[in-house]
Amino acid sequence: MTSPRRRLSPDQRKSQLLDIGSRLFADRPYEDVWIEEVADLAGVSRGLMYHYFPSKRDFFAEIMRVESARILEMTAPDTSLPVAEQVAAGLDAYIRYSVEHEHGVRAINRGAMMGDAEIQAILTDELVVQQERILAALPAELRDDEVVKAALRGWVSLVRTVCVDWLDRKTITEGDVRALCLRALDGLLGT
Repeated sequence: MTSPRRRLSPDQRKSQLLDIGSRLFADRPYEDVWIEEVADLAGVSRGLMYHYFPSKRDFFAEIMRVESARILEMTAPDTSLPVAEQVAAGLDAYIRYSVEHEHGVRAINRGAMMGDAEIQAILTDELVVQQERILAALPAELRDDEVVKAALRGWVSLVRTVCVDWLDRKTITEGDVRALCLRALDGLLGT
């Protein structure tokens, strides 16, 4: 069923299309989401969809970029805090983001497109920024330690996986998610 068409600015329209896409990709595999459906739900023509996004892959990649940028913005550290508090605050922000942007979190973590080089680069870049933020807060002697770097890469991926599992199952509390992730980091770093 086509939604009634509303006049929106180009930025508002693009944002609307990305929000609809995030919800659809969160709930279904990439191959089961159709551009025509996105256009229909937005109350726009398929041609307008292609005006903003030349292909379905470009549309999906833009959703990934937007969600990744949101995550990085929301989890930016307060570098005036001690390391443990920076990490805990960043984790709290990521968990909050996961709750507030559940569809985006699912979309960024699911789909057959994960093998696509550009999309993989978006995800990798986000994980690298998160790792580098934590490394920057650590004492200088730990920043170049390859074991510490590997542990942080693994931890950032673990947090992402645990949050998606939590959103899907809701069998543990938000506090449990936080405690689990912080204990995992302590274990990985041997602190």
